[in-house]
Amino acid sequence: MSRSPELNQKMRDERREAILHHALGLFAANGLHATKISDIAERAGMSQGLLYHYFRSKEEIYTELIRGAFERMNAAALGLEALDMPPREKIELALTQLVKGIEEGEEFARMVMLNAQAGISEVTPPEARRILSEQSGVPYAVVERILRAGQREGTIKPHDAGEMSVAFWTAIKGLALHKAVYGAEFRAPDIRILTSMFFNEEESNG
Repeated sequence: MSRSPELNQKMRDERREAILHHALGLFAANGLHATKISDIAERAGMSQGLLYHYFRSKEEIYTELIRGAFERMNAAALGLEALDMPPREKIELALTQLVKGIEEGEEFARMVMLNAQAGISEVTPPEARRILSEQSGVPYAVVERILRAGQREGTIKPHDAGEMSVAFWTAIKGLALHKAVYGAEFRAPDIRILTSMFFNEEESNG
């Protein structure tokens, strides 16, 4: 009995996700240059020929990982900004969820590692560079706007909101890189250490 179109599509989607998942681990650990298309196929449990039905090259896989990461991150950031809650609570929610995701999973840490490599590597594909250039500033701008709104309410410390946004994402990305290096040994810091960087003292203690 032949498979239904729905089942065929489901299998294609699952194979494509498997390729991306395993490629991410290899790229994060070894970089683009040192990762072979055969490595990705072997890790994903398929032949190179089958893999080429989904992606034309390792560079295309790499670029798709960068694109997908920013689509998810930017959608999450804009969704956070749209929530009907005070700015301070948005910042606390973001920090809590991001740190939890870093501690409990590998994906975010690997994506941070991949993006860091892509930003400085000479072999980063041009399309991936374009995505980085156009999309990487969105989360920073969102957090800056939220922090500025909190400053108007008096709940966020009166430092430069743009610089505070850089501190926010540098702290998160630093923790993610720490997780990528130490794996299961990683332990996240008390979230209050992070919130204390942004909240006025009475808000932090409250």
